[in-house]
Amino acid sequence: MPMHQGLRHLALRVTDLARSRAFYERFLAMKVVWEPDADNVYFSSGFDNLALHQIARSDLAQYQPPHGQLLDHFGVILQSPAHVDELFRDVQADAERYGATIAKPPTQHRDGSYSFYFTDPDGNVIQALYEPTLSQLQLKR
Repeated sequence: MPMHQGLRHLALRVTDLARSRAFYERFLAMKVVWEPDADNVYFSSGFDNLALHQIARSDLAQYQPPHGQLLDHFGVILQSPAHVDELFRDVQADAERYGATIAKPPTQHRDGSYSFYFTDPDGNVIQALYEPTLSQLQLKR
């Protein structure tokens, strides 16, 4: 069985594609690589791929904030604790404009990692993480 190249693709259903697009462009610096129609947009960071799919207007009622969600969180790896703090300040400054919220402030973890958690406009939790081993990897673009 061939080794995979990592968990490099994530697809999310969103309630407002324009708002979510602005959020991921602003805070995660995602660049559009394909926009096949008005209901779908595909981004890349150079290493990873993120797809956003607009929930059909007729189905939106089914996707109102649930009492819980199955996805705990997904993460982005940052180069240093200073980069985590920089993104934290960025999200704090523009949270209202882009539909973000801070879920947990920056925290030093026992394993040497450092992170904070924030949410996108649909409530998906994102961990901005400095992890001593992963943060040092040099991936080829």
